[in-house]
Amino acid sequence: MLNETPLMIRDVHIADRPRERLMNQGAAALSNQELIAILLRTGSKQESVLHLANRVLTHFEQIQEMKNATIEEMVAINGIGQAKAVQLLAAVELGRRLSSKQTDTKFTIRSPKDAASYLMVDMTSLKQEHFVVLFLNIKNQVMHRQTIFVGSLNASIVHPREIFREAVRRSSASIVCAHNHPSGNPAPSPEDIEVTKRLVEAGSIIGIELLDHVIIGDHQFISLKEKGFM
Repeated sequence: MLNETPLMIRDVHIADRPRERLMNQGAAALSNQELIAILLRTGSKQESVLHLANRVLTHFEQIQEMKNATIEEMVAINGIGQAKAVQLLAAVELGRRLSSKQTDTKFTIRSPKDAASYLMVDMTSLKQEHFVVLFLNIKNQVMHRQTIFVGSLNASIVHPREIFREAVRRSSASIVCAHNHPSGNPAPSPEDIEVTKRLVEAGSIIGIELLDHVIIGDHQFISLKEKGFM
């Protein structure tokens, strides 16, 4: 049985090649495979850059998982050397920064959806729980964002002292807390509710209100304030 000759990029009609399609139709018209192929630039003697791009996508169950990829994981993919790995990771980081709402203009938190939108891109696909606090001024604008701890949430770890010390230091008028559930399900646990109640009580004593505690899952969120837990 004869081996089939692999389809190379030169065998693809010029109008259908990723770079030409981007120039003629715009980046939004391209598939994930085509966009990655442009970043990789070249394939190998054995396979086209489109085949290589497809194997990169196959390695990650969802394209969002590339956000957390390391250079070691990238180079473990056959055909991806250090140069190609660096190109991919640089593109991922640039996309992360472009998607972030942390700009020079202060972002205003008017609702739980605002808080979730502000954090969703960075937190929705994290592999561990991250407890994040947004420190707001009197206009509910975000002055500072800080990850307080990484790990499973419980009342002994998330101590009000650590959170409100930073809030006082930054002269915050109020705070919004958030953490992610790596399982993707944002439903609050008993520990989530207990921590929230402790923070509400501490904020009331100090005079810095906890406006909300938002739990982020897989591109969805739950507001403990909306659920009546605070």
